[in-house]
Amino acid sequence: MIVARSAEEVRAAVAGPVAFVPTMGALHEGHASLIRIAAGYGGTVVVSDFVNPTQFGPHEDFERYPRDLDGDAAIAAAAGADVLYAPEVAEVYPEGFATTVDPGPLADQLCGRSRPGHFAGVATVVVRLYGLVRPTRAVFGRKDYQQLVLMQRVARDLALGVEVVPAPTIREADGLAMSSRNRYLDADERRLAARVPAALRAAAEAYADGARDADGLLAAPDLEGLELEYLELRAADLGPHDPDRAAVLLIACRVGATRLIDNVVLDPAHPDRAALELAAKEPA
Repeated sequence: MIVARSAEEVRAAVAGPVAFVPTMGALHEGHASLIRIAAGYGGTVVVSDFVNPTQFGPHEDFERYPRDLDGDAAIAAAAGADVLYAPEVAEVYPEGFATTVDPGPLADQLCGRSRPGHFAGVATVVVRLYGLVRPTRAVFGRKDYQQLVLMQRVARDLALGVEVVPAPTIREADGLAMSSRNRYLDADERRLAARVPAALRAAAEAYADGARDADGLLAAPDLEGLELEYLELRAADLGPHDPDRAAVLLIACRVGATRLIDNVVLDPAHPDRAALELAAKEPA
């Protein structure tokens, strides 16, 4: 694997179609799982490692966001990456850069309500990286469900020629979805954070038992101790909930100073699947 600082270095290393994994670094097993999925397509696997300033709000954690290029390179290489693309800000946003991507009204809902401009920043940097890396497909995790749906829409609406591939959420032993921000949690906060997947599991179990109405599913989670931002039940495409179609239950909350998001997909064709997947992550 090479560490490239410029798009020219990336393109010089490419052989065959490119499978792309955009990240902000601070790689962990969740990212490694995306890289392994990308590697399964053959061709060249490119992983970006870029902390994007345009997707952080004025009171968010851009400055303290973890950065460890050497550690990221080791994880990316072990997972099957061919290129780790770690550009400087001036490469991604050169002098005079003025274009932004508006991903539409969904960007102002759910996480967008408390993070105005966040998804425009995500969409802009991803489309810019597509132009620099020139992939045929890109892999995004379902943990960031709203981001996944928005990036699927951006690729479709702008006819970018990039297939957006969804990847399963990877969880830690206590069920918590893997996230770079989990390292901010102290021991007491970590125990409290485990209530997030437990809450989703309760809703998934209610769904497996036949609950389909929003009121019943939203009442199932025990959220005591969590500073809830939202808990919403929507259709899998993030439109209005329809009990006869696949749904997704999404949560955002704060544990101490750390913001956590998670979700569970509820599918009437496989009503037991979500509860079983979450139950499988119980500590030994």
